[in-house]
Amino acid sequence: MNMPILLPLRKSSAMNVDTLIARRHLMANKKQTLVAMLGVTFGIAMFILMISFMVGVNQFMEDTMLSSVPDIHIYNDIKTDYSASIAKDYYKNKNTLIAVYHPKPKQIALNIKNADGIINDLKTEKGIDAVSPMISTQVFYSYGPVQINGYINGVNIMEESRLYDLAGKMTDGIPENLLTSDRGIIMGHGLADKLNLKMGDMVTLATPTGTTMRCRVVGLFKIGMSAIDNIRSYVNLADAQQLMGRDKSYITDIDIKLRDNTLATEKSIAFTKKYNYKAEDWQTANSSITASNIVRDTLTMVVSITLLVVAGFGIYNIMNMTIKNKMKDIAILKAQGFAGKDIVQIFLSQSVFIGLLGAISGLILGFLLSFALSRVPFPKNDFVALNFFPVIFRPSHYLFGLVFGVITPFIAGLMPSLKASKIDPVIILRG
Repeated sequence: MNMPILLPLRKSSAMNVDTLIARRHLMANKKQTLVAMLGVTFGIAMFILMISFMVGVNQFMEDTMLSSVPDIHIYNDIKTDYSASIAKDYYKNKNTLIAVYHPKPKQIALNIKNADGIINDLKTEKGIDAVSPMISTQVFYSYGPVQINGYINGVNIMEESRLYDLAGKMTDGIPENLLTSDRGIIMGHGLADKLNLKMGDMVTLATPTGTTMRCRVVGLFKIGMSAIDNIRSYVNLADAQQLMGRDKSYITDIDIKLRDNTLATEKSIAFTKKYNYKAEDWQTANSSITASNIVRDTLTMVVSITLLVVAGFGIYNIMNMTIKNKMKDIAILKAQGFAGKDIVQIFLSQSVFIGLLGAISGLILGFLLSFALSRVPFPKNDFVALNFFPVIFRPSHYLFGLVFGVITPFIAGLMPSLKASKIDPVIILRG
């Protein structure tokens, strides 16, 4: 009658004894316990610091890239056909062989026909945040004797600002200045420095066809890429059309910003079929940068996981040495009637305790190191718009570090514990 009651009590008592012995082992050699815990702590901390920083760098580079390119770019993709010759209009004899050396294409219009209709239709599409019409032309910037080659973009400045967050990249003035000024121009910071231009100065624009226009500097921007900041400027769409001698319907490009840029490839294919113009997504236009991001992400994970694995091996070595040093204690316990599973539980509970405590302290240390790095000022640079080192804090990194910090010591302690549970106490006690 007493057996159903005594067995649970014995099991509970055995578990309490196992826990007590594990606690005594940990406290008996505090230095060894501290070293094991610090191994997990620094492994997790370096993992958090490394992955937070490298993910931040990748995100900064992607944001910098996306700050200068649209999610989808619609344009007239001209494919010149040299196979036809005007000579066929004069020679009707099919047996006549005509050779044309260095054929030149006919004059082809680069604009998008019915651009207003396409823009209005795009604005009704779900998932589109901004649509910016544009015309772009090569110009010479002249300020006194200084002349620099570059590009001018005629835009709807408010749509362009929504597309690229231009307001957040202005170093002088605001985008709205372009709306309230007659023939105003917003210039790249590097370009203005080369021409020694400041707010309110006048600059002359000259196109390759010979037309000129004088504009007043009403704003300066800084993207953080010298290839843009040193050559690009913005004027009102109407001013660019006038500079190029075109009417108000002349549009060469339509830039689109999506609420979810991961859908850019899918939507670009649909737009190409719908409007019969080339629609290029940001991933295709920047495939080399996308590939480099994948390489950096892979490198980040490899380095981070390596740090954790090294910490795991350190725990394994410490637990293995601990068990070897406790062989006589294990033999005495087994001689007193402790089963193999009790031995496993004693040393496994020590590993889990070390892993859990080390992981928590490692997460705290990793957060403090990452936060400190995020407050370190980035060296001043005219071509990089960055105030502090880029660091990203993601809960998933900390959750992964906690799980890995517990599982790794568990596995590291399990293997030597299983080995110790199978030893013959008589052999150990005989020495």
